Parts: sequence; C-alpha cells; structure tokens
Amino acid sequence: MKLSVALASTALASTLAFAASAAAQDAPAAVSAPPAAADAGAIAYPASYFAASQAANALEMLFRLPGFTLDTGDSIRGFEGGGGNALVDGQRPASKTDPLDELLRRIPAANIERIELIRGGAPGIDMQGKTVVANVVRKAGGGFRGLFAVANNSVYDGRQQHGVRLELSGGKDGRNWEGSARYGYGADDGGDIGPGLRVGPGGTILTNSKIERESDGLAKTLTGAYEQPLLGGKVRFNGRMFWEKWKEEEDRTVFFPSAALVATDDVYLSKDTELGARFTRAFGPRTSLEVIGLRQTKDRDISSTSLTPPDTAFFHLLRESSETIGRGVLKHQYNADLSFELGAEGALNQLDSQTRYLSNGVAIPLPAANVTVEETRGQAFTKASWRASPAWTFEGGLRYEASSISSEGDVVLEKSLKFAKPRLAATWQATPKTQVRLRFERVVGQLNFDDFVADSSLSTGVVTAGNPDLDPEQAWVSEAAVEQRFWDNGVVMLTYRHSALTDAIDRAPIFTATSVYDAPSNIGDGTKDELILNLTVPLERFGLKGAQFKGESIWRQSEVTDPTTGEMREISDLRPLEWEATFSHDLPRWKATWGVDVFGGWRETSYQFNQIHTVKLKTFVKPFVEVRLQPDLLLRVEVFNATERGIRSTRTVYAGPRNTSPIAYVDDRDLQFGRGLYVRLRKTFGG
Repeated sequence: MKLSVALASTALASTLAFAASAAAQDAPAAVSAPPAAADAGAIAYPASYFAASQAANALEMLFRLPGFTLDTGDSIRGFEGGGGNALVDGQRPASKTDPLDELLRRIPAANIERIELIRGGAPGIDMQGKTVVANVVRKAGGGFRGLFAVANNSVYDGRQQHGVRLELSGGKDGRNWEGSARYGYGADDGGDIGPGLRVGPGGTILTNSKIERESDGLAKTLTGAYEQPLLGGKVRFNGRMFWEKWKEEEDRTVFFPSAALVATDDVYLSKDTELGARFTRAFGPRTSLEVIGLRQTKDRDISSTSLTPPDTAFFHLLRESSETIGRGVLKHQYNADLSFELGAEGALNQLDSQTRYLSNGVAIPLPAANVTVEETRGQAFTKASWRASPAWTFEGGLRYEASSISSEGDVVLEKSLKFAKPRLAATWQATPKTQVRLRFERVVGQLNFDDFVADSSLSTGVVTAGNPDLDPEQAWVSEAAVEQRFWDNGVVMLTYRHSALTDAIDRAPIFTATSVYDAPSNIGDGTKDELILNLTVPLERFGLKGAQFKGESIWRQSEVTDPTTGEMREISDLRPLEWEATFSHDLPRWKATWGVDVFGGWRETSYQFNQIHTVKLKTFVKPFVEVRLQPDLLLRVEVFNATERGIRSTRTVYAGPRNTSPIAYVDDRDLQFGRGLYVRLRKTFGG
C-alpha cells in the first residue's frame, strides 16, 4: 500500500504504510479495534477503526481519535505559525478564511484511508509548532461523491433555524475537484430573557427591569478547489466566498423607578473572499518545494442604535481589510532520521476603517475613529527534526520576523518591528505506552487590527477607543507534557505550560481633550500558567461495548499589573477554567450511536479603567442520537441546550478611575436561553 503523505520521510512512510496495511486486514470494524503503532511517535488508525461510530467525514473521525483534541489554529496575519493541529495528506490546508473544522467536514469518510496520530514530531512531518498532530490520509482517486443535508433547529421561542448543505467532489488521473455550498440560519444561545437590576451604593435599587434579547442571522458560503499535475509537481487552487447578516435586538422594559422602554438594535454585515494556490514538486526522493500564494478580503459594516428616552445614540463602523501572502518552503530529508526545512514568506496587510458616533444627533469625537493602516511583513525560517534514537526525537527552529506598520488619518504613525523566535522541542518515548514531551519557545503575538479602531456596545453604554500604537505581546513559553496510554485505546495526558509575558496587551485609559476612553494598550510584563488534562477512556471494561468517554479541562492562572490601580490582577478576558466532555455509545446492531456532549461553564473578567465586567456562561448539555436509516441516509437528532443554560453579566461601574473613585452602581443581568430540537437528515451519493 502506497503512503500518500506528501513530504514525509522515506523511513516513516514505509513504516506507516506497512502498519496501516496490516491493521486494515486484521482490525474488526469496531471502535475497540487496536490501532497500529507505526513507530515511537506515530500511530496509524485505519478507516475501519471508526466504522462503528458511523462517522461521515474527517472531522467526526477526529472527534473519536484517542488522545487528540482538535485545534483549528490562530487567526493571524501571515501563514507561518497560524496552523491548526490537523494535516491533510501531510500538508496544512492552503486556506486561511476557510475554518479547519469546515474543511475537515468536507472530506467524506469513504475517501479516507487512515488517520495518523503523530506525537512529539517525526522527521519530514510539519508539526505546525504543535506537539500532537493528526494527519488525514486520503485514498487515491475515489471517483464522484456527494453529500446533501437539510437541518432545522426549533428554538424554544418558536424560531425555526433551518439550513441546507451540498458537497460534491470527484476526479481521476491526478485531476481532482471539490465544491460546497451552505445556506443556513443560526441563533446565539448566550441568553435571551431575564431580569436586569442596577444597584447603587449601600444596596439601593436604582432600576429594576426585564430584558428580552433576540440574536440571530443568516450565513451563506461557497467554496471550491481544483488540483492537477503541473511542471512535474502538483498545483491546487482554492476559493471561498462568505456572506453573513447578523442582528441583535434588545428591549429593556424598566419597571422602577418609572416605566420606560430602552431599545438597542445592532446589525452586522460581513463579506469575506479568498483565492489561493499551492504548488508542490519533489526533486528526487529527498527534496521537495512548496509555494503558496493567497489573497483574502474581509469587509464589515456594523451599525448600532440605542433609544433611551429621551436620549438617542448611534454608532457606525465601516471596515475594509485585505491580506496578500506569498510563501515558499524547501524541504530536504537527509536520511530516515534527519530532515531540514528552509522557507520565507512576505505579506501585505491593509485596513481602512471609518467610525461615527452620535449622541442625540451630535457627533462625538473618538480616538482613532478614522484610520488607514498598512503593514508589510517579512519572515524567514528554518527547522530541523532529528530522531536521535528510537526513544528520543528533537525538533528545533528559528523564525526571524520584520514588519513595518504605518497609519494615516486620525492617528499618524510609522513603526518598524523585528523579532527572533527560536523553538526547541524534545520527545522521550520512555516506554511503549509512556511519552514525555518538552518545549521551549519564544512566541510573538500579532497585533489585532480590531484593536486599532473604535468600537461600541450601546446596550451597556460602553464605547472603546482604537489604538494603532501597540507593540506585539511577547512570551517565553516553557511546556512539559506526559502522555500515558492504557487499555489499548485509553489515553491520559497532562500538560503544564508557563508563559513569561512582555508588553502584555490588556485594557488602559486613553485621554482626549474632552473625555477618557478605554482602549487596548501595552501594560507591561506578566505571567500565565496553564494546566491541561486530556482523557480518553474506553468503557468496554465496564460492560459498555463500543462506549467511550472523552474530555479536556484547562486551568489557567495569570498575573499582570493593573495600569489604573497599580495592583496585581489576572489578564482581562482570560478564562480561569474551561472544560468539555463527551460520552458516546456505538450500537452497530441497531445501526445507531447515542451520547451526550457537555461544554462546561466559564467565567471571564475584563478590567477597564472605570469598571469591572464579569461574564459567566453556564454549562451547556446536548444529548444526541444518530440512526442510519439506509446505507446512504443518516438521521441525527439533538436536544439543544438541554439544561437551558444562560449567561450572567455583572458590571461594577465606578464614578471615575477605579483607583480614586467610589462605586457608582452595579449592573447585573441574568439571561436564560431555552431548549431547542435540532434535526438533520444527511444523504451521501456517488461511488
């Protein structure tokens, strides 16, 4: 069996191919089928391993992969360093606006030969800076295939959120194509109805109200890709268009101290486009070249209107941004245990933003309301992977980044930035089932263009200023992970990560001639510590054949100096605890799978110069069942938000800066969102 993992090492490729072939012949079609161990750092799971779960695509197969949690990557400018932890045929997808989970969803299970779980790195495999990567290996050819799905979410208040999805793919003789179209409505389940209470000093009730909020929208997506042989290699073109209209309507009925109606309406219009191309060619069995070109645009039109009789407020943001990227990477496999990579990329980013804010018809000036920003970025990088022994693998790399940012309009500035970003990782296979992974790296964040421009939330009365004069946040990151495998498919993994921060980006006041505004700012040094637990437990030993429990929990502790008070506090909007868990039970006899997804509640707090805003989202529970009505027809039913979780928002507002002013009031909202019934019918066709 020929391994189709592009750019993989010769030794690893032959080992994985042999292991996958043996597993495909010997493993029964059940979740409990033992995977094939390819070497110290890779495990091959044949398609038969996922058969009993009725997984329809690569994404659903990855959900069932022991010891793996999908990371869709970071939304950054440029290409290097922003990838997720899943590859397709050994390569990172050449798209940035097409979410990784959506791309994986479009790969039918029938087209997948196996999935390789690569832990700790392997020569010739691009780990994307991750310590664990899943590689989806597709079958050669595959012919014409298609999928058509219709779905509807019946929301508790009577709204019907329907959607349609069509996916087609095909090809032969090295010429392959794929396309998809999506059209669907969605609703925000963060909270809709509940009490609102404003309390003054000493517990005095200032206002008592009922809040009714409705947030939903329509999204449309078209994607397409085509690949064929070219100049001794292969070229792939991809494109994507995305449109969305999202609205939020909030009515606050005030009962005390006097009857009143406060109304806020927000409308968000989005349009994204992307065109990309990737060319790959091998120069002999050990050397290969990859060239990527990409162009994307993102347009946003946001308007917000608030009526608080007799006052009115209006906010409008028009933002157009674009990014153009060119990238080249040369890879060389020196031998079965040593590989090198050398590359460079350049990017041009542009932003044009215009903002208006009116209070009772009078224009209010905002810092950085109208700005044009341009960034040119260049980056060169080199990487090496060395398997020093069957038990030890080392990975090292160095990236050097230089950029120039200029701003015109309300803020005129120009700055140049240069950073060196070294990385070293080591993997020790202590025993066949125990692996220890270490990583030390300098991470440099990217400036978020959203921070450059003004924004508002008229429902809370908060207007924030923009700040183009920011430096990227930097961190020296130290990480250690221990992975223990048990019961064939059981995995427990514990990871500790420490980040020493420089130029941390948080919130600070910006002063104008007439007012003070909250804005993103560099606030100095800080620390962030994370403890991550991943657990996969097959439950066959407890009498539940075909059942599996899978969960992840992240604990965070952080510390920065508050720019307003000078005291130590946690980083704004960093959640101290997040967790999720899934129980699934495959019933091949009934051609069914049932289970429950649980997404734990979380808390995040934002520290502005004159208020502290805490948001608590409650636990979300989603029972589900899937039944295969026919070989090509699958029915899925979910009880959406079974626990009727909601969201609680508490704003402690001060009369001025928090270090010198007393508390003016505390605004508390406790909004609930009811249950929904989601039904999807999915049909596959083609051979």
